[in-house]
Amino acid sequence: MAALGAVSVLPATLAVRPAAAQVASTAWADTLRAARGQTVYFNAWAGSERINAYLQWAAGELQRDFGVKLQHVKISDAADVIKRVRAEKQAGRKDTEGTVDLVWINGENFAAMKHDGLLSAPFAETLPNFQWVDTVGKPTTLVDFSVPTDGLESPWGMAQLTFFADAKRLAKPPQSMAELLALARSQPGRITYPRPPEFHGTTFIKQALIEHAPDVKALALPVTPAALAAQTAPLWRFLDALHPHLWRGGKQFPQNSAAVRQMMADGELVMALTFNPNEAANEIAAKRLPATVQSWQFAKGTIGNTHFVAIPYNAPSKAGAQLVANFLLSPAAQARKADIDVWGDPTVLDVARLPAAERARFQSASRPGQVAVTAPVLPEPHASWVDAIEKEWTRRYGV
Repeated sequence: MAALGAVSVLPATLAVRPAAAQVASTAWADTLRAARGQTVYFNAWAGSERINAYLQWAAGELQRDFGVKLQHVKISDAADVIKRVRAEKQAGRKDTEGTVDLVWINGENFAAMKHDGLLSAPFAETLPNFQWVDTVGKPTTLVDFSVPTDGLESPWGMAQLTFFADAKRLAKPPQSMAELLALARSQPGRITYPRPPEFHGTTFIKQALIEHAPDVKALALPVTPAALAAQTAPLWRFLDALHPHLWRGGKQFPQNSAAVRQMMADGELVMALTFNPNEAANEIAAKRLPATVQSWQFAKGTIGNTHFVAIPYNAPSKAGAQLVANFLLSPAAQARKADIDVWGDPTVLDVARLPAAERARFQSASRPGQVAVTAPVLPEPHASWVDAIEKEWTRRYGV
C-alpha cells in the first residue's frame, strides 16, 4: 500500500520533460515530509455506515504508511461547513488558522467556496495519482455543476441518478418522467421522492427540469429571474400533475432517500431512487433487499456528477490534506471504494489505462441489483439553479 500512496508516478505530460518531472517529484517529496505527523480534519457526510467504515479503513492506512492522522468530522450537510469557513474568513482568520483541513464537496457548495475565495491554491492536478483520472470519459471530473474546478478540488467518486424496484412488483420500470407520471396514476400513493433540499429530492426535481425545459442549454448558464420563469414553467406543470398521485397525495415527503428505500423494501412504495448506481447491489449484498430488485436509469439519460474533496484557504494541515486527497485517488483506495461489499461508489479513474496489476483490482463479476445497461450521463444545471429551484419548490409545495 505504501507504494501506491507514496507514489512516484507522474503525469504523462511530465514524462517527456525531465526537468519538470524532477521539480514535481521534489515538490511531492517535500509535501510528504511536511505531512508526516499532521492531523487532517476531514469534514465529510456521515449518513452511511459503509462510508464511515471506509474512512476508518483509510485512516488506518494513512497512519501506518505516512504518519498522518485522518480525523473524520461527521457532518450532515456540507453547507454548514461552508458557513463555518466563511465565518472564519470574516473573522480575519488567516492561512493556517482554520478548523477544516479537507471537505467532501461538490455542486453549489463548491461554487460558493470558489466565488467567495474560501479555497486553498489549486492542487488537484499536481497530485501524482491525478494522472489516472478519466478526464476525457468523465468530463465532470473537471467541471462541477457547469463550474470549472480549476484544480481547486480533487475528484473522489462518480454519481448518477438511478432508480430501483423489485421486479416482482414492477415488471416494466418507467424510462422517463412522462412514464413515471403514468405509473403514478396507475398506482396512486406508491411513488414519492425526498423533500428538497435533501439532495436526492433536489436531483429528482432537476431531472424533471431537464426533461421539460424549453431550452436545456440555458440551464448551463447562471440562473436569472427571466430564465428561471421560462425554463421551469413546464416543470411546475409536471409536478402539479404528479403530486396528487404520490404518497400521501404529495402533501408530505420523506426526509431522505433512506426512508424512501425502506418504504420500498416494506412494500409501501413501488420504487426508490439513489445517486449511487450500486446502492441496490449494496443492499442486496447486505441482505436488506431481495435479489429480485433491479436498478435502471432512464433510457435517454439521467443526471450525473462527480463528488470531490477540497482544501479550505485556512486549513492548518494543507500538506496532509493533499496527501489524503492523493491517497483517495490511488488505484487501491478507488478499487476498495468501488467494491460492492465495501461502498460501491464508482471510480473516477480510467481503469483501462492503469498498469495491469492495478487494473486487476477492479475486475469483478456483475452482482444482483447493479444497473444492467448504463444510460447517458446528463450534465447538471449550473450550480446557481439549485437554490433558485429549491426556494420555488418550497414556496409552491412546502408545508
